[in-house]
Amino acid sequence: MKRHTARVRRRLAAAIALTATLLGASACAGGEPDESTASGSSGKPSAEYKEGRLRVLASSELADMAQVLKDAKAATGVSVDFAWSGTLDAAEQVASGKADGKYDAIWLSSNDYLRLRPEAAAKLANETPVMSSPVALGIRPEALSRLGWKPQEVTWAAVEEAVAAGKLTYGMTDPVRSNSGFSALVSVASGLSGAQAALTDEDVKKAQPRLKGFFNGQKLTSGSSGWLATAYARRGDVDALVNYESVLLSMNKDAGAGKAPLTVIRPKDGVVTAHYPLTLLASSPAGARESGRRLTDYLRGDAAQRAITAQTFRRPVAAGVAPADGLEAEKRRELPFPGSRPVADGLLASYENELRRPSRTVYVLDTSGSMGDDNRIGRLRDALTDLTGTGSSGPGQRFRDREEVTLLPFGDKVKQVLTHVVEPGNPGPALDAIRRDVQSLRPDGGTAVYGSLKAAYQHLGQGNADAFTSIVLMTDGQSGDRVQDFDSFYAGLPEGQRHTPVFAVLFGDSDRKELSHITELTGGRLFDATKGNHALDGAFEEIRGYQ
Repeated sequence: MKRHTARVRRRLAAAIALTATLLGASACAGGEPDESTASGSSGKPSAEYKEGRLRVLASSELADMAQVLKDAKAATGVSVDFAWSGTLDAAEQVASGKADGKYDAIWLSSNDYLRLRPEAAAKLANETPVMSSPVALGIRPEALSRLGWKPQEVTWAAVEEAVAAGKLTYGMTDPVRSNSGFSALVSVASGLSGAQAALTDEDVKKAQPRLKGFFNGQKLTSGSSGWLATAYARRGDVDALVNYESVLLSMNKDAGAGKAPLTVIRPKDGVVTAHYPLTLLASSPAGARESGRRLTDYLRGDAAQRAITAQTFRRPVAAGVAPADGLEAEKRRELPFPGSRPVADGLLASYENELRRPSRTVYVLDTSGSMGDDNRIGRLRDALTDLTGTGSSGPGQRFRDREEVTLLPFGDKVKQVLTHVVEPGNPGPALDAIRRDVQSLRPDGGTAVYGSLKAAYQHLGQGNADAFTSIVLMTDGQSGDRVQDFDSFYAGLPEGQRHTPVFAVLFGDSDRKELSHITELTGGRLFDATKGNHALDGAFEEIRGYQ
């Protein structure tokens, strides 16, 4: 348990270091921050509260609140320094006390999961909903026409039936790391089980066969709404997205002229809604609480509410303010959150290890001579060993059941191709074998990045295509072989194989430009593991949400 706790602590610290701590950085579709800085931000939140500057642990989609918060500062004198976090990670920080003194407030899409932690109640001073957005389905016009659906009449059961018949595919964020994904999972489980109250274990068991069929249609997964939106646009062969209504409508706005908008459907049998409560922590100083009160009062005022709904497509909480155009006024049944943490965690574990399509991942690992410097090889071994978990690992803390894990260490050339499959109900042998292989990694040779990536794609082309496939590239230096050879190889791959993204990890002396080219070419993403001794642990953990 001690090792598990240390791993979670390193993961949370690294995840925060990896993300930009900005005030409302520019948002792409889905509200994911970029590297820019907005007016009024000090970047990373300070170690101590400063008068008029709230240190806030927040959901990353709140990056789209930049202009609203800039206006709030002008009106109230209160600015916000954000640190971005996933909802479940933030809940862990608050409940464990790690957020005490470090942040003055949290601002997540929902506090529902946090409320399932009894020890968290004393950590919260007050919470005030600021806006709302329900989970919804965004579907391409051609798919809607093919299915013959009337948007107002669609149910989760109808969606499942279309998926089971092979008529609908979709993307969704990872429920273990994203509250939009978890809200979608709860919505679908409630709709398919016919639950009339908060989900129970019996409801989940009742819905499980149809849930399995529903998730067979999931073709895209992601740890963030922003990357999911980008991947969806790139693919073109996925029919729909399950996400917050606000994200889907923002995608339509950002799509540009000439592109057909998604039809946004709130299923008739009910949805889970995010209410974005701005929540002051009990550990915050009196000055921070007063600043929080002023900011909350402003954000709930009519002027701010009109700006919020117009700029973010979230629904206002002020009774006298009308929702933005495109936000349908007809009410939908509000589906309750699971009533206990065991039910919530059980639903997540079921999704991870039984319901979703399995994963096939190739870890392309630089074990060149330079990895012997500064114990880089030791940090790589530790980060990968952490992914094998412990006996008490919860959802998202180890390689999944049914997952195919391939280690492909390289120097001047590929040294080995080591593949293991985590067997359902008996994960121990595969996890033990992965640990042994990781500990055997030794640094020597050069840095054949591109040739090793080619080998990874060739390996994935030989196996089960009905899986989430991805490549994780970790290198601490510049490639010793030719980029042109890889680019030509990639262009010649069958279209299905070109859908396999490379998630590259910036580490040691690796070349950001080189790795950015690889991730942009393949539709992946770059993760920075150069900041802090445990940043590599955090990068590998964060990538898990995309696999």
